[in-house]
Amino acid sequence: MTPTEPMRLSVTHDTRYDYQPAVATALHLIHLSPPNTPRQTVLDHRLDVHPAPTARSDSLDVYGNRRSVVELDRPHDGLLVRARSILDTTAPPHAPSTIAWEAARDAFTYHAGHTYGASSEFVFPSVYVHPGDAFAAYAQSCFTPGRPLIEAGRALMHRVHTEFTYRADVTEINTPAAVALQRREGVCQDFAHVMLACLRSLGLAARYVSGYLLTQPPPGMPRLIGSDASHAWISVFLPDLPDPSGQEGSGGMGAWYDLDPTNARDGWSTPGEDYIRLAVGRDYADVSPLRGVIRGAGEHRLHVGVTVEPFQADQLPPDGVSA
Repeated sequence: MTPTEPMRLSVTHDTRYDYQPAVATALHLIHLSPPNTPRQTVLDHRLDVHPAPTARSDSLDVYGNRRSVVELDRPHDGLLVRARSILDTTAPPHAPSTIAWEAARDAFTYHAGHTYGASSEFVFPSVYVHPGDAFAAYAQSCFTPGRPLIEAGRALMHRVHTEFTYRADVTEINTPAAVALQRREGVCQDFAHVMLACLRSLGLAARYVSGYLLTQPPPGMPRLIGSDASHAWISVFLPDLPDPSGQEGSGGMGAWYDLDPTNARDGWSTPGEDYIRLAVGRDYADVSPLRGVIRGAGEHRLHVGVTVEPFQADQLPPDGVSA
């Protein structure tokens, strides 16, 4: 495959809840619909909910993410949300950013007549990301005086990748980033939250990215359906690059550069053509795949299965394309 050819990927993301006793009513917010971006094109997307919701509304949230709100007003002892997508993705181009990290930081310093940019929101604390001295100290060796932001960001990404251990059984969704920093272990969500806290502690704008990554089975082993998982990485704002969407900053300037500390991969708008972006936000709380309010259940069991694989023609639903 040459760099100019897109990679066509298929994603199936199943979320199933089993309730005991049955749920009387429920309201759920879903972030499982990928957007079109400069690096990915959605060819087909289906979001199926069983049992069929009483009401459903689809819209964009404040960050431009596609979201669905579903309501179920009758008893049900289970819930299945299945998101299926087919996308073309392309590799990121080279990002020729040279701005020093201090200059990028100073771009967010308030002064009279300063033009507001949407990226400013990502400098501040959020639900799961609380900047502080410990994070600034951890990043200090990477952010030396005058160093280009993109170079310093890559150095921090590699430091987290090298010094942290990926371990799935030591943290929860709400584990503070400070705990992950102290333990030097966790999952991709923890690595992302630590990097966000480090960058924001230095006054830089950084956002959380949820999505998927095409994984390769071991040599000689088949790809296991449902064995993949959703993924998370971060983006740092580079104010000296042109904005491909024309929406960020003043004069069409400013772009997001992606850094994945879990895999030490980076790139403009995506770390690679094997990545799929799902949603962006201040942290995980803004882009949780499925959350909601239920009434009437005592216990529940959750099962999540994700499959990311190269697209095969027979995976396209028989009734055509619905993006």
